[in-house]
Amino acid sequence: MKQKLLNYIYLLLAFTFLGLGIIGIALPVLPTTPFLLAASFFFAKGSKRFNKWFMSTNIYKNHIEEFLNSRAMTRKAKLRILIPVSIMLVISFFTISSPHVRVLIVFLFLFKEYYFRFHIRTIVEEDVVREKDFLTDETR
Repeated sequence: MKQKLLNYIYLLLAFTFLGLGIIGIALPVLPTTPFLLAASFFFAKGSKRFNKWFMSTNIYKNHIEEFLNSRAMTRKAKLRILIPVSIMLVISFFTISSPHVRVLIVFLFLFKEYYFRFHIRTIVEEDVVREKDFLTDETR
């Protein structure tokens, strides 16, 4: 009973993050990839069936499948995430007066920069296209 309730909570979170990710596709100020990664995590925790469904969607395939497989992103993809998040953090920093929250925002900003710079490889977009062409040729 407790596990079933937990699965429902995971699925609720998964669909919430999926919705935010879909909104982020249309709104450039809202980053798509982090929300879809969170949705993927919660789908995997909540239900095998929903996880399988999510992994078969074009949203998953177009936005996070390659990242999850290679742990790498193009410079354009990184900037599409980093710029809106940085803008939101800077706006938050200047609109919040609490020094404790400001310290947290600075920590988040620095951690985000560190993580994207040193833990996510940057790949050249032409290499991604060549690899996709190679894989397509192999399956023919």
